[in-house]
Amino acid sequence: MQAIRLARPRVSLRRLATTAQVPTSGPSSVTASVIPLSNVEAQWENMSKSEQAVVHRQLEELQKKDWKTLSLDEKKAAYYVAFGPHGPRAPVSPPGQGLKVFLFTMGLVGVAGLISLAIRSQSPPPPRTLTREWEEATNERAREQKLNPITGISSEGYSGKGFVVSK
Repeated sequence: MQAIRLARPRVSLRRLATTAQVPTSGPSSVTASVIPLSNVEAQWENMSKSEQAVVHRQLEELQKKDWKTLSLDEKKAAYYVAFGPHGPRAPVSPPGQGLKVFLFTMGLVGVAGLISLAIRSQSPPPPRTLTREWEEATNERAREQKLNPITGISSEGYSGKGFVVSK
């Protein structure tokens, strides 16, 4: 452990503090803009990432001032860069896409309904055991055979429908 401490170069705190205070951008870089701020909304998508970063830094510097001194164009540009419909806030689908999706979905539901009706029209009639008379006869037979005497149809005071499920 001692060898690692000795091999590591030592950097004084004074040297770190002086390098951190060096200004990275002067006022001349703030005033030099890639495009005029009055036209940020129209030009933002056509700008490269580096140009967008320069405009963003310029707007950050402008926002450090008093907001009452900013022009209306500067305020609009700052709002657009912060909250505009670009990047992750860009619309996923173009306008009018919702109507197309709705109509296509309704068309598919209609086709599915037609397929269902076509299949039902070709099916045989329901079996005779699904009639109300058959189900009532099944109830009578269950009472005769004392089917489910504790809680079911043969129990005392049973008030359910039993096996009758058809209308």
